[in-house]
Amino acid sequence: MSVPRKTAAAILAALPLLATLSCGGPSTATEYEAAPPGTPSAAEAADLLDELRVAPEGSMDGYDRDEFPHWAKAEGRNCNVRERVLIREGTDVDTGRDCYPTSGEWNSWYDGGTWTDPSDLDIDHIVPLGEAWRSGASEWSTDKREDFANDLDGPQLVAVTDNVNQSKGDDPPEEWLPPDESVHCGYAAAWTGTKHNWELSVTTEEKKTLRDVLQGC
Repeated sequence: MSVPRKTAAAILAALPLLATLSCGGPSTATEYEAAPPGTPSAAEAADLLDELRVAPEGSMDGYDRDEFPHWAKAEGRNCNVRERVLIREGTDVDTGRDCYPTSGEWNSWYDGGTWTDPSDLDIDHIVPLGEAWRSGASEWSTDKREDFANDLDGPQLVAVTDNVNQSKGDDPPEEWLPPDESVHCGYAAAWTGTKHNWELSVTTEEKKTLRDVLQGC
């Protein structure tokens, strides 16, 4: 039985949509859009990864979180950087005169948790301070380390569930990735973008893990 021309055209036009639906749709699209500001696309991150210097992991000798002063004062009102990230990433956020959120809702990018108390959230450094120390920051001035620890412009800061962040510690991607697999693409891109922005090195294992994740995007 022949199919009318208009019907055939409609079927052909619908095929891309049907294919997307049958594959579950762009499962990582929304999660990737929730990545920190300045996160490169997966393709851009793959190119940036090729430009990073590969070097063995450095020593933790002399490391202390106090070598990376945070949270600094941020522009506008009486806010610090932690409060700015909470305001940026929350929904319907109200603040007191001191800029600390008094109400709002936050979705944790790493695990999909939803919180209404800002004390349930940590502001994670995508590239942890200890990892930065091992990959070049030990040679920086304190002022530069402070800029790194308070970087609101690059993909370095994100509000996430506190105990999930604490499980990460200072681990690199080959040892820790977010519990929600759908954000691995964005996480690898944000990590790579941060390392590129700050000219930090990567180890061979770290680069392989990042490349594997990015190629799966």
